[in-house]
Amino acid sequence: MALTDRAVVLTDAAGALTAATDSSDGPDARIPSCDVSIRDVALSPALERFLARTDVPTPFVVVDVDVVEDRYRQLVAALPAAGVFYAVKANPAAALLARLVELGSSFDVASPAEIDACLAAGATPERISYGNTIKKRRDIAYANSCGVRRFTIDADAELDKIIDVAPAAEVCVRLRHECGGADWPLSRKFGAEPSDVTRLLVRSAHAGMRVGVSFHVGSQQRNLAAWDDTLQVVAGIAADAARDGARLDFLNLGGGFPGTYVDATPSIPSYGAAVSAAVHRWFPAAATGADLELMIEPGRYLVADAGVLRSEVVLVSRRSPDDDERWVYLDCGKFHGLAETMDEAIRYRLRTAHDGTPSGRVVLAGPTCDSADVLYEKNAYELPLTLGEGDMVDVLSAGAYTTTYSSVGFNGFPPLAEYTVTNR
Repeated sequence: MALTDRAVVLTDAAGALTAATDSSDGPDARIPSCDVSIRDVALSPALERFLARTDVPTPFVVVDVDVVEDRYRQLVAALPAAGVFYAVKANPAAALLARLVELGSSFDVASPAEIDACLAAGATPERISYGNTIKKRRDIAYANSCGVRRFTIDADAELDKIIDVAPAAEVCVRLRHECGGADWPLSRKFGAEPSDVTRLLVRSAHAGMRVGVSFHVGSQQRNLAAWDDTLQVVAGIAADAARDGARLDFLNLGGGFPGTYVDATPSIPSYGAAVSAAVHRWFPAAATGADLELMIEPGRYLVADAGVLRSEVVLVSRRSPDDDERWVYLDCGKFHGLAETMDEAIRYRLRTAHDGTPSGRVVLAGPTCDSADVLYEKNAYELPLTLGEGDMVDVLSAGAYTTTYSSVGFNGFPPLAEYTVTNR
């Protein structure tokens, strides 16, 4: 598969990568330098064995829980001062949650169902943070009844609910972030402006609650300076709030750590160095975690590269006999797990049994009767010319935000099945 734009990526039959990358937008001078590259993410032996031997119907996702554990340990080593709160929305598979509980992870949840999943996996309530800023009053009450105490808000009306039904809560106020440099921005729907964050912190503190600030630099953030820029703003908020009697008890640095797709990303030690340097610059006493509790909310980094989505080719066609561009229709599309191809934001790497043979440009689409169900048309994806009906296409690094985006029953197509493997 060849792609235009910032990187030219070639995958072999084993999934190994090489890349030629434009480094014109390198890291900011204020943060540690790093080598920007796509990591070698050959599939684990357990995944390869499952894919080689399985005859389960497509589409499905399979996740190697051991790879998740390895990624967790790498992240903890890169950012030892921060507590890990896994973003359950990335993939709530029971075996995955249980492994993370075993490793000592905490959890970021968005709904009562995710709370129940974490508790069922063995997590204790104090290790759960309710990070969704949009919550029904009865859902806040339910979380509180389960022992969950930390809630995120970005508006007065949401704080009113917390004060009403969970008065002993800890309140985290989310700062709006522009998310420049992220492949999947999160700026439009969430977060308050700095002056409002300050005011909400003061309101919460005066109500007797422990308080903190959160932000999210955007999912798949490739700009290492993003945390430094935002923490400068947070430092100003903290100073203003302290003058009015609201001292920060915790600071949530959000997610943004990458999976491995088409565009190159820094290594996780480079992210760790950049985030640590930014914390040390703006909150020096918190760099060790002693003065201020630090949180991170990884999702994609922990589970994306641990999973593969296997899909079957349903049809290969051309719009006209003279058209060089083929349309390749898979049995999995935007409505059944590949929602992050919306606006072609997340550009997955693909693998077929025909890799290494002559290829040509394709439009990649899903199977439904909806014209929006086109995965890649603007980006120059190429697939082997011999690819045909019944062949399998493996969508790599698909362990995150696939099963959770899979709809139930649109056009009668079933949602994605999911399997987990481990060497234990």
